[in-house]
Amino acid sequence: MAIHVKGQLPNAHFHKHWQRYVKTWFNQPGRKLRRRRARQEKAARVAPRPVEALRPAVKPPTVRYNMKIRAGRGFTLEELKAAGIPRRYAPTVGIPVDHRRRNRSEESLQRNVERLKAYMAHLIVFPRKAGKPKAGDAKDVSGAEQVAVDAVVPIAAEPVEEAKAISEEAKSFGAFATLSNERAYARYAGARAAFAKKRAEEAEAKKK
Repeated sequence: MAIHVKGQLPNAHFHKHWQRYVKTWFNQPGRKLRRRRARQEKAARVAPRPVEALRPAVKPPTVRYNMKIRAGRGFTLEELKAAGIPRRYAPTVGIPVDHRRRNRSEESLQRNVERLKAYMAHLIVFPRKAGKPKAGDAKDVSGAEQVAVDAVVPIAAEPVEEAKAISEEAKSFGAFATLSNERAYARYAGARAAFAKKRAEEAEAKKK
């Protein structure tokens, strides 16, 4: 019969087979070398094409990380349209497309449009048939070199603004009230316009 003592577990069997659940990662240095060799072989195989695709500069979600800038999955349809690149043509020249992402600000849109334009300015498109270039193909490909995409259009961090004193105007500004009023104006804009039109028609009818 087990006797329970305060603060003590009776009949506790902690002698598990812990060695069954231990995982080792001693092959990491070998994997690192193998991945490096695979990258070098791929670069030599696809030369002079770029090894990596061009990625957009995006900001991570949540307040904790949204001050940083990192590489995203693909460019939005708005960014491709602003840069003048067709949606179906973009993946053929190393530009991935992400139709789910949206541009929430004009700054992010312009940032990635500039990346696309800089990339297209350095891009050399080889003709499918040698000596028979089509529209958009390079006529002289002798100067083509394989370079890293990050070296041509790097993702630069935004400059951090210096701290400054809060002005009296900023202190007196009510952000919540301003947003609530703007939402109300947008919601009832149609009803207010219809009411104003009705009042104007009634006033014209009374004059007659």
